Amino acid sequence: YSFRKHQCVTDLITRSLPVTASVALGAFVLWMLIGVGLGTMAALKRGRWPDRLATGFSVVGISLPTFFVGLLAIMVFVIWTGLLPFPRYEGITSNPAKWFMSLILPWFTLAIVSASSYVRLTRNGILEVMNEEFVRLGLAKGLRRRTLIIKYVMRAALLPIVTIAGLDFAALLGGAVITESVFNLPGMGKLSIMAVNDSDLPILVATTLVAAVFIVIANAFVDILYGFLDPRVRLN
Repeated sequence: YSFRKHQCVTDLITRSLPVTASVALGAFVLWMLIGVGLGTMAALKRGRWPDRLATGFSVVGISLPTFFVGLLAIMVFVIWTGLLPFPRYEGITSNPAKWFMSLILPWFTLAIVSASSYVRLTRNGILEVMNEEFVRLGLAKGLRRRTLIIKYVMRAALLPIVTIAGLDFAALLGGAVITESVFNLPGMGKLSIMAVNDSDLPILVATTLVAAVFIVIANAFVDILYGFLDPRVRLN
């Protein structure tokens, strides 16, 4: 039981976990699409303006802290332009439209910051695989470049990305502390901050345990996914 709230910690986590899961899942899909997409484009257009544009986005994005991007997004899209309302979380079951609108800015914030590192990782991974012997052999035998990239190069280049993505997603499920605080979302991150401020040990232990469980599950899932991406893992 919580020292301060005098409630069962399980009930508190049950209420806050869906909020964090909504933030994590949407942001994860968005940053993977942006990061892997821009990284692939940069690798295939190496040395040209798409490569420079993606690299510039990566450098800027990775240099900006999450709280700055979040506050800037609120200032631009809520205060200046009025395109979006200020995020006030609404459950997906009660009002799907408000649920979606309340999470656009948190998704955008996490995607911009997190996708930046994936652009570099994807670009470097594809360029490294493109220099492998099997790629040159496939091109020499007349295999179409597009087929070679999609079927073979991307599978090999995705191995390190899958590892980092699994751990990042698990950490996000444990609580997006800064993002939830900036946008006042009642998720695991905000619950952890409140527990630290109130010295509420039962909540703090529970949220830490939940985050640890997600990381263990993510590691197991990544190991299973390795078997589908890399045939050498299945052989071993």
